[in-house]
Amino acid sequence: MEDRDIIMLYWQRNETAIKETAQKYGTYCYTISNNILQNTEDSEECVNDTWLRAWDSIPPQKPASLRMFLAKITRNLSLNRFYARSAQKRGGGEITLVLEELSECLAGGSDVVNEYEAKELGQYIRSFVRSLPARDGNVFVRRYFFTETIAAIAKKYGMTESNVAVILSRTRAKLKNHLIKEGFWNE
Repeated sequence: MEDRDIIMLYWQRNETAIKETAQKYGTYCYTISNNILQNTEDSEECVNDTWLRAWDSIPPQKPASLRMFLAKITRNLSLNRFYARSAQKRGGGEITLVLEELSECLAGGSDVVNEYEAKELGQYIRSFVRSLPARDGNVFVRRYFFTETIAAIAKKYGMTESNVAVILSRTRAKLKNHLIKEGFWNE
């Protein structure tokens, strides 16, 4: 079923929308969640919560890309679960590594607490990623949005893990410089 047809089912409040969404995007959303949580049960719960959140959000929202809409919901739910779980005990996993890697670009001297500033920061980061060469942008997004392992990214693009690590390191440095120029980072 096409995405526009699935979205129309949501707008009609037809429960078939959830079944069709799960059939088309279940594996995709599970992979996103499991990359973050590294736990089958928690990942499955987040995916089920994704369907509920989509049901509650469509309407009034009419996503331009259902796939990315669901990815964002799944990612946010998974991150929330990860943070809740981490509050109880400090754990390892890929998300911890990803957050540590990004901290060198995003921590800085300023504390981005204000929701407006966070939204503006997100826009600058998206703009930055779009300005990158396609491969570098894809590697960056796979690592820092989808939290894929360096090994998985290397395999996908036929590169060595060292090459991926170098691309990520250079891209983080470029991002840091970009954020300094835009005033989000005070050295």
